[in-house]
Amino acid sequence: MLAILLATLVLHLTDLIILFVSTCANAWRKHGDASYDLWYCKQSNGHTCSDADWLQAVQALMVLATIFSLISFIIFLCQLFTLVKGGRFFFTAVFQVLASLFVMSGAIIYTVMNPGEKGKSDTYGYAFVLAWLAFPLTLISGFIYIVLRKKE
Repeated sequence: MLAILLATLVLHLTDLIILFVSTCANAWRKHGDASYDLWYCKQSNGHTCSDADWLQAVQALMVLATIFSLISFIIFLCQLFTLVKGGRFFFTAVFQVLASLFVMSGAIIYTVMNPGEKGKSDTYGYAFVLAWLAFPLTLISGFIYIVLRKKE
């Protein structure tokens, strides 16, 4: 049982680190030598689009996903010591599944409404890939918390 808890803890920490890096990194979209993140972008006519509604939605969803995953981690640590024997980590699972839905929604919005120019030199960066990687890992972690029972 200790090995399962340790593996779950490592998975959750990995999810949290991936979410944090993908939210903060300046590599969501690359156009030539320029990299764009969630906090700055440039439209094809040269104007910045930091006030675009869709970009603010992605920013909010990624920040919420990171916060909910952190809250889930803190709740997991608290439940680890206070939950009765045989109890399930439902409260932790709810926050983790919500975090996965937030990161999925943010990545979908960014995919559909990308700020880059439509060209051959326009590619997605590693932070965008990390955001999509965080979605299944966070969802799997949430499902593990639903199934996991506390044993002594």
